[in-house]
Amino acid sequence: MADGAALPGAELLAFERFREASAQPLVYGYGHGQRGLRELRAREFGRLAGTVYLDHAGATLFPQSQLRSFTRDLLENVYGNPHSQNISSKLTQDTVEQVRYRVLAHFHTSPEDYSVIFTAGSTAALKLVAEAFPWVSRGPQSSGSLFCYLTDSHTSVVGMRMVATARNVTSIPVRPEDMWSAAKQGASASDRDRQLPHLFCYPAQSNFSGTRYPLSWIGEVTSGRMCPVSAPAPGRWFVLLDAASYASTSPLDLSAHQADFVSLSFYKIFGFPTGLGALLVHNRVAPLLRKTYFGGGTAAAYLAGEDFYIPRPSVAERFEDGTIPFLDVIALKHGFDALERLTGGMENVQQHTFTLAQYTYTALRSLQYPNGAPVVRIYSDSAFHSSEVQGPVINFNVLDANGCIVGYSQVEKMASLFNIQVRTGCFCNTGACQRHLGISDEMVKKHLQAGHVCGDDVDLVDGQPTGSVRISFGYMSTLEDAQAFLKFIIATRLRPQSSQPVLQAAPGEAGAVPAETEAQSTVLATVPTTVPATVPTTMPTTMPTTVPATVPATVPIPGHITVSTVPTTGHRPSPSPQEDTPTASRAGNDWPPAVGAVCLHPPLEATRTLQAPPEKAAAAPGGGLGPHVITNLFLYPIKSCAAFEVTQWPVGHQGLLYDRSWMVVNHNGICLSQKQEPRLCLVQPCIDLQQRIMVIRAKGMEPIEVPLEENGEWAQICQSKVCADRVNTYDCGEKISSWLSRFLGRPCHLIKQSSDFQRNSKKSHGKGKSAGAQATLSLVNEAQYLLINRSSVLELQQQLHASDENGREELFPMRDLISRFRANIITSGASAFEEEKWEEISIGSLHFQVLGPCHRCQMICIDQQTGQRNQDVFQKLSESRERKVNFGVYLMHLSLDFSPPCFLSVGSQVLPVLKENVECHDLPASEKHQNVVS
Repeated sequence: MADGAALPGAELLAFERFREASAQPLVYGYGHGQRGLRELRAREFGRLAGTVYLDHAGATLFPQSQLRSFTRDLLENVYGNPHSQNISSKLTQDTVEQVRYRVLAHFHTSPEDYSVIFTAGSTAALKLVAEAFPWVSRGPQSSGSLFCYLTDSHTSVVGMRMVATARNVTSIPVRPEDMWSAAKQGASASDRDRQLPHLFCYPAQSNFSGTRYPLSWIGEVTSGRMCPVSAPAPGRWFVLLDAASYASTSPLDLSAHQADFVSLSFYKIFGFPTGLGALLVHNRVAPLLRKTYFGGGTAAAYLAGEDFYIPRPSVAERFEDGTIPFLDVIALKHGFDALERLTGGMENVQQHTFTLAQYTYTALRSLQYPNGAPVVRIYSDSAFHSSEVQGPVINFNVLDANGCIVGYSQVEKMASLFNIQVRTGCFCNTGACQRHLGISDEMVKKHLQAGHVCGDDVDLVDGQPTGSVRISFGYMSTLEDAQAFLKFIIATRLRPQSSQPVLQAAPGEAGAVPAETEAQSTVLATVPTTVPATVPTTMPTTMPTTVPATVPATVPIPGHITVSTVPTTGHRPSPSPQEDTPTASRAGNDWPPAVGAVCLHPPLEATRTLQAPPEKAAAAPGGGLGPHVITNLFLYPIKSCAAFEVTQWPVGHQGLLYDRSWMVVNHNGICLSQKQEPRLCLVQPCIDLQQRIMVIRAKGMEPIEVPLEENGEWAQICQSKVCADRVNTYDCGEKISSWLSRFLGRPCHLIKQSSDFQRNSKKSHGKGKSAGAQATLSLVNEAQYLLINRSSVLELQQQLHASDENGREELFPMRDLISRFRANIITSGASAFEEEKWEEISIGSLHFQVLGPCHRCQMICIDQQTGQRNQDVFQKLSESRERKVNFGVYLMHLSLDFSPPCFLSVGSQVLPVLKENVECHDLPASEKHQNVVS
């Protein structure tokens, strides 16, 4: 703060002091303390440099030595299909059996007690139990079996009730409070002489909150001393323990707690291989399981023409249908070896991860706003006093100073700007989510009606949270990871408004907090007031441009209207003469503009309106703003690459002609955006309509040309996805692929949407609206056009400068802010955020439906001239716009008549139509008549 005063909770307990104050010994690291753990991270997890990974409950990470050891094993041995009898097959059989022993030893049991059935993950293990359990259906002679499950269970457990229902079996959800109460009261023993089978399933550790439920429940339920239902049911209870989350960081002793069934997921323990789990079945219950299907390898004998089938004798052979993923199973051996070698065993992992969780929990709880309000709300059933009742998982929501919840998607986006990876949502555990967040069944249904589904980013509905944020630690997590997360929370929530912004470097440079000494391991809430500026304060001088007044030539464009073009002069067309016009397609480069880059000649009346008043006068809030006009036009030929600015441009069926027609994909065909590769903004495309080419430039690279249209004879058709939509594309060739790969430093390709492929918009045309034809999209995310209002940008700029105590306005000049939002149409003449009140707009003969605001992602934090990131723009919008980072509005053709030539031009007047529920007096006086007329 300016006066040097400390914020409440600004200085947190140093880690060593935290350990000394603990009532129980806390262990950090594996034998050599912080130094040894840092060496382990550098040696085994170098790929984490610059990244803070805090989603180990989702999937932990594999060490490099595990992969090297496994690869060497594969290169030195020949492993054949285990269902044969040759030498390589026998080697596979023996190795797989050895791994089964290793799995059982890891859980302190043996083949005498348990059998290992390899499955496609923990979910498949749970499904196997549901399908093979000896259910007894309800009927006249029997009340039938019961399936009871803890409400704090993964979706895969709750989904078992579908199988139970199909067998006419009653399913009963059991609240954790009821189980704890039953344990205290000591329910009467059920009748063990009756063989009616019931099943109770619960997680050893909640994947939502990290709560660890008593393993003693296993013996109490199976012995009949405790019953999951209030009225004891006659019969015999079996217990299925979901150990997927628990086993990832803790030892599980099945010799002491002999569950009938145990489901596991190995990638949560080792990180590799994925898609492999196991069901451990106690041999005493194995004969009761019923097989409803048999596949390759499970039959000792069968007849194809008669209902005759004899299963193999062992449990694993009966239930492992088909050929198991034997190479993945063999990889487990190397996972166990690496885990033991690096940590000394799961007991050490449990102590280390819990220490980090307890420290982080204690620090988070102490954070307060200046008014004393807490910064976070933690969802937990314990106070993190013991690893017996709490795993290394912290679930929370961030609050503002008024106690209102900040949506989890905003927190996740902000965290990514600090290169911190967290998990958000309900984590496939709706029961726990409802219980901790106070979400009723009716609210869940209401959220669904509002458009929220599991896994999306709809984090608030009517101000109420639909989910939360989760961080979790793994065996390779460090104190620096925990402190980087805490500093992120402090910097984004407790930073004084007048403090210096925290500048964020590109990925791999400053995401993870540098290693600290013991003396330095103190987290401070104050942000340094001297931060080196990394954002340039000046822009390269633009080249002189001219727009000839000669009669334009006619250039045919396949699939579009005939457009008129201006003969080229060797210079790039002139943008609006306003001084602060964004020049994203030129900025930061030393080369001259492309020869032959074409801009369409504007009409006479548009030319006269280009002389707009100075920005601060034209965009000042209040009345007297004058008519709405277009001040800038941008298209983005290559998705996520630099803008191409024009003064007039033809309109196509999908938006501005060639806007987002191309995109860069990685070696797997996955679209690259600036979120993964910020340097894409330095790739500058320029379209020459006369020569029918796109010229692409990047600093240090020779320009390269790409044809505007595909050559059907050689185009290689491929498929990719944009916002979950499948799109047909074609590869633009190896030459441009090599060019992009050299510049970006990774293998990639340039692909273009096929001209014969149509992708339809999912956006609604609005109440009572109907378009002549369904809107079609290029490779844009959601809509054909994006419009932003210069007054809205100006208001944001003023807010950013107001929070900069040094008053360095050059940090966020208008042209740079405008370029961050990557809009097609920039307008002036409206008050700030007035555009969100529009229902439709007309520009000449073109009519557009306003589809709603654009919900922004982290890309607005990327300086489009440098590729560097600064989180202040995103954070300021989040603060000022009620925690929803909306900026700009989407547009879609309401109708598109191609009989005359259709263009958008700088200087054209924009005529908006207000939404029905917006009063005219909400607008400046000069705008009332215009909107009534339109």
